Amino acid sequence: MKSTTKSSRDNYAHFQTITTRWKDNDLYGHVNNVEYYSFFDTVINKWLIDTGRLDIHKGEVIGVCAESSCKFYSSIAFPDAIDAGLRIAHIGRSSVRYEIGLFSGDSEKLIAEGRFVHVFVSRDSRLATPIPQAMRDAMTSITMDIQGQ
Repeated sequence: MKSTTKSSRDNYAHFQTITTRWKDNDLYGHVNNVEYYSFFDTVINKWLIDTGRLDIHKGEVIGVCAESSCKFYSSIAFPDAIDAGLRIAHIGRSSVRYEIGLFSGDSEKLIAEGRFVHVFVSRDSRLATPIPQAMRDAMTSITMDIQGQ
């Protein structure tokens, strides 16, 4: 059974600050839930690109989202900034499970926790393909085993 304990900043290996945008707010005056998934996608893909392991334009292997979920704890609104924490919880043959913690700016306030699974496929055939070794090595560097989560 999964723990109901929220993650802390110490549970994440990589961080990226993401600023909210005016358009992220909905009619209720807070960032709409769909934007949280965009934050997940942003921190993951920026990390892959920055590590030099993902060429979004010409790479032979690309990641497609196979699963995502989010637990919401509190709201944010434009012009808040969030700090997105990233860790890898599991690496398979052709898939990886990322876990993301969204924090309010540089505080310890956890806004949401996310889960995101990439399946890596051939750009041309769209068939599952093993994660390239250089990418796997980079992923291993931010893999964290968080008990009970």
